[in-house]
Amino acid sequence: MTETKKTAATKTTAAKTTEKKAAPAKKAAAPKAAAKTTAAKASVSSAKLNGAVYATGKRKDSIARVYLMPGKGNITINGVAMKEYFKRPVLQMILVQPFDVTKRDGAYDVVAKVIGGGLSGQAGAVKHGISKALEKAEPELRKALKVAGFLTRDSRVVERKHYGFHKARRSTQFSKR
Repeated sequence: MTETKKTAATKTTAAKTTEKKAAPAKKAAAPKAAAKTTAAKASVSSAKLNGAVYATGKRKDSIARVYLMPGKGNITINGVAMKEYFKRPVLQMILVQPFDVTKRDGAYDVVAKVIGGGLSGQAGAVKHGISKALEKAEPELRKALKVAGFLTRDSRVVERKHYGFHKARRSTQFSKR
């Protein structure tokens, strides 16, 4: 009779411990992150469905996948509006340069997905992608984009750190005595 009481008691404590494990506190934060990524994926997937022109732009360590489609001139980067993603006016100006050179302001909507690097490299990568997509959409714009230098990939990347140096080329301090 005591054995049945012990097994019943262990079953109830096991049930209590499984109840505690079933509801972790970190699960609540996951849907917000999932909603943000699904929104970015939805904007990119809808761009694919609309028959958008696709191009890849690169600069430094940044890679941008750019979808260009006829529209009103809206630019979306990683599911966020351009003015919210790139808050500095210089970076916003960099993105609009291909449209200014080709006189296509407000003619196309841009949806871009950028990974890697910093903001400056990402802005350059999106600009490169927009230029390549404009060339694919309208081949007669190639000359204007090429003269402006927007179709050339800026291949400069950070040099690696070398053994025995503080940085890539920064050596140790020299002491004569």
